[in-house]
Amino acid sequence: MAKTRGIILLIQFTITVAITVCAMYLFRNHTHKVIKIWMKLQIKFLGIKIQTEGKLDESSDLVLMNHQSLLDIIVMEHIHNRDLAWVAKKEISDLFFFGHIIKAPRMISIDRENKAGIIHLFKEVKDRLEKNRPIAMFPEGTRSDGRKILKFKAGAKMLGNKFKLRVQPVLILNTRNIVDSKKLEASPGIVKVIYLDPIQADKSTSWFEDTEEKMKKIFDDEMKKYDS
Repeated sequence: MAKTRGIILLIQFTITVAITVCAMYLFRNHTHKVIKIWMKLQIKFLGIKIQTEGKLDESSDLVLMNHQSLLDIIVMEHIHNRDLAWVAKKEISDLFFFGHIIKAPRMISIDRENKAGIIHLFKEVKDRLEKNRPIAMFPEGTRSDGRKILKFKAGAKMLGNKFKLRVQPVLILNTRNIVDSKKLEASPGIVKVIYLDPIQADKSTSWFEDTEEKMKKIFDDEMKKYDS
């Protein structure tokens, strides 16, 4: 059943991505509204419920999340009211046609193999911040298996310190069990979102390392609940 739902999701997602990309180019000044409509549709189609703990701080300009599924992005876009600027690897924006899901809403694409990538990242982030768009990042740099949080990359730390950003860490749980794009499986379920207290990035402190440690501990504690 999960495999059948996964195939149906893939077909639906492919069609709606195409429609959404066209709509974003057609309504260039309303890309965020287009995305919100699309994400609301995905939440309903997937039949998921969102359970939250803590408080979303929409004054934060850097949102850090663990990453285990495509659903992580859908959930955060659905619940966050501001126009998030996601940092994505260049391989996604280079995809034929589907790469426009990054280009059309002016997300940030980085080439991690290019040494000049960090300079490009700083330039792009500065531009989005000036447009009042918070930056959204997965500090792990890639998807985990949903059972643990991977070691954080330094990119988010450098951004926070350089632009002296207010940071909100967010834990998203159970998305891998609902949508596993690698196995092409999908099932309805509950996604738990835990908002941690916002932090002021400051290069004179260990805010990034402390955040990584805290997110890992809370995540591990939550996994024990699922396993019990």
